[in-house]
Amino acid sequence: MAVFKAYDIRGKCPEQINETLAKKVGRAFADFLGNSGAVAVGHDMRQTSPGLAAALAEGLHDGGVDTREVGQVTSPTLYYAVGSQSLAGGVMVTASHNPAGDNGFKLCREGVRPVGSQSGLIEIEASCAGDYPAPLEARGTAEQVDLVEAYLDHVLKISDGTIGPLKVAIDCGNGVAGPTVERFLARLPQVETVKLYFEPDGSFPNHPANPIISANLVDLCAVVKEHGCDLGVALDGDGDRCVFVDERGDRVLSDLTTALFAGHVLKDDPGAHVVYDAVSSTVVKEEVEAAGGVPVMERVGHAFIKATMRKTDAAFAGENSGHYYWRDHWYADSALIAIARLLSIRTSQDAPLSEIMAPLRRTAMSGERNYSVEDKDAALVALQETFPGGEVSHLDGVTIRMDGWWFNARKSNTEPLLRLNVEAKNAQDLAEGLRRLETILGTPSSH
Repeated sequence: MAVFKAYDIRGKCPEQINETLAKKVGRAFADFLGNSGAVAVGHDMRQTSPGLAAALAEGLHDGGVDTREVGQVTSPTLYYAVGSQSLAGGVMVTASHNPAGDNGFKLCREGVRPVGSQSGLIEIEASCAGDYPAPLEARGTAEQVDLVEAYLDHVLKISDGTIGPLKVAIDCGNGVAGPTVERFLARLPQVETVKLYFEPDGSFPNHPANPIISANLVDLCAVVKEHGCDLGVALDGDGDRCVFVDERGDRVLSDLTTALFAGHVLKDDPGAHVVYDAVSSTVVKEEVEAAGGVPVMERVGHAFIKATMRKTDAAFAGENSGHYYWRDHWYADSALIAIARLLSIRTSQDAPLSEIMAPLRRTAMSGERNYSVEDKDAALVALQETFPGGEVSHLDGVTIRMDGWWFNARKSNTEPLLRLNVEAKNAQDLAEGLRRLETILGTPSSH
């Protein structure tokens, strides 16, 4: 089934994702979990999400599994429900930053362990392809729960630092995070906030809720400069990712934010492992080692990052897409913990964010660029043949490291695109590298 991806289920709704499939997913997940226990079910703000969540819960009940229905929440809130209540698993109905016509499901099991292609999703897909089984005699039951305030207690405990008087612009992108961020800000009266698009609206009337695309940060950057904010932050559709901009309205690349967070986490947990993705700057590895930690590279994707965090008992992990993962959050991602952490760092250092980040901005980076390529496999082969003298890695797509610069090209797991990241010692080498790469890949897509 085309909607079963490497680490979630996602597609067009209702053509591919509909209530019939949702019920099948619920039942298949119940069978996968051994037809016992309780599963948290949450959903985002898309118009189709409540109906999909209800159908999925019906499938879980048919499979003898109880549900703890947390309603319209962020994905990290759902993870908190699963971890804090020691549940058998959780399902978030969301397509994250995908277009308004999409929807999907993110699944996790006990301890917020992700269910991806290497950890159960293939088996669930096979079950969904067959006939729907008869309901078990002992059907599950539903219970409504509100854990947002408890989740906010958890967030502030993990951020573990003083947040002083700051002025911050926040763009929720009309995603699901707005109401939770409102309740979070109510606990921080000392923080003056300029709010953008806090109203959940699955049609995304202002811009797509995907903060790693620079075009989606235009409003935030303008507001930061107009209102003299100390920093700005944009969240994605389901509230698990965020991207920061400094007081000048300049975007802070997420891998450099990973490097910054890693240094602070390692002050409290010296010698700990820190996981980062294969497209992150070399600065991340350097900063982790400088702080006495152990850097661990992993392929892009939350299911892979979380599995490696558990394997190494990593204290923290970060991805170039704006995911930040915390051991104390069951190795799961939370944008709100990242926001609280950065506010604490900005308060303690009492310097402009651009100055705090300046020592980390020591290379030239392209940021992630997307290319619509008809034959992605052929393009990856062509790239490797074009740069035969480099050090090659296939951990995630193709990474080739040469004297003075490197690049990674990989196929998207969620969109029909080839993604490219390039880093060089200086802007001139970066421009030349991009020129050579784009003779093969063409011009970047607007996605």
